[in-house]
Amino acid sequence: MAGIFTELGVAGRLAGRSLLRRLRAEVSAPPDLQAFTRGMQQLLDQATPASVGNYAWLTLPATQAPWFPGNFVLQAGDAVSYFVEGRVYANRFLDIYLNPALQLWCKVGAQGEIFRGTRNSHSFVAQSGGELTFGNYFPNDWADAQGQRKQSDAVYQSLGGELKILMIRWNGSAAEGLQQLLAHGDYQGRIQAELQRIEQGDTTPPGWHYLWHLGPGEIYRQQQDAHGQACIHCHTHADVGILQKDVDLPLTAHSEISWRWCINQLPSTLREDAVPSHDYLSLAVEFDNGRDITYYWSSTLPEGTGYDCPLPNWKGIEYHVVVRSGQAGLGQWLDERRNLHDDYRKYMGEPPARITRVWLIANSIFQRGTGDCAYAQIRLHSAAGDTSVL
Repeated sequence: MAGIFTELGVAGRLAGRSLLRRLRAEVSAPPDLQAFTRGMQQLLDQATPASVGNYAWLTLPATQAPWFPGNFVLQAGDAVSYFVEGRVYANRFLDIYLNPALQLWCKVGAQGEIFRGTRNSHSFVAQSGGELTFGNYFPNDWADAQGQRKQSDAVYQSLGGELKILMIRWNGSAAEGLQQLLAHGDYQGRIQAELQRIEQGDTTPPGWHYLWHLGPGEIYRQQQDAHGQACIHCHTHADVGILQKDVDLPLTAHSEISWRWCINQLPSTLREDAVPSHDYLSLAVEFDNGRDITYYWSSTLPEGTGYDCPLPNWKGIEYHVVVRSGQAGLGQWLDERRNLHDDYRKYMGEPPARITRVWLIANSIFQRGTGDCAYAQIRLHSAAGDTSVL
């Protein structure tokens, strides 16, 4: 894992990039929350009582710990949409910030389960009655489905910025209400975008699911490669997602995993073992002790490099192993095969008993770059035979 001097070196390079972007006027200005409020309010002012039941506005400071009351009480079956704008800074100097879709989580009622949307707007039907409350996510993490946190809420004091949230309860379905509101106009295409998201539906590849405490996404989609074979395409930009598929196999000396992948673009040009540059694409395997080993393509680190995850919430859980490095081979379908038992013993210690999941990981939140790749023919191999994952 990177030491303090490596972290400082990465931070220095990111600071240089940020300064250069500022000199070139390429740093995007923070969202105009007043303009957002005016634009959405103008639409609401034209809405008919037949479509909009009621609405409310809320400002959520980045330093506010969960769960913050929205002063918006729902009944089971209510159709709701929310729209959010703003920016939460992890580091203003390095221009590291999170998009609202990743940062803003919700729940209905004190015992309700937490959830978030995949975009800066989201529509849902309340499964139970109670007050709609909101919570900042980063830099904490969820300990359970009711939104208890793994770290002290003091970690939120390191953040800056705020989010502006509009909550709307519809008299009919969300799609019907949005269509009626759209008849009076739109603001920056937000109403149309939410309608499109609803119409699109869930894009999660069949048989897979997103890691619950990171939340859902639109990063992965089931597709076909040039030969008509099933593959999963991944596109990430300023977001993060872990796609998982459950398995249950013994981990023995013969346990191997193989896969094909085509990496078109890496999300980082810096070494990935430091927190502010920890953007990467990978395939991972989880074991019954809760740990995982993740195989990834590094932009700069040598093949064979291994390190514990630098993110505080993932230290001691995830271990990174570089299986390819640099630009050579990008854009080509390549085959990989690893012995899981040997790699675990080499990098992590005494191997556990069983293999429990296969993951696909995409992270681009820190540098807000773009990563693009596809995976195919994922197989787990053992002395007893092969198991197809994809």
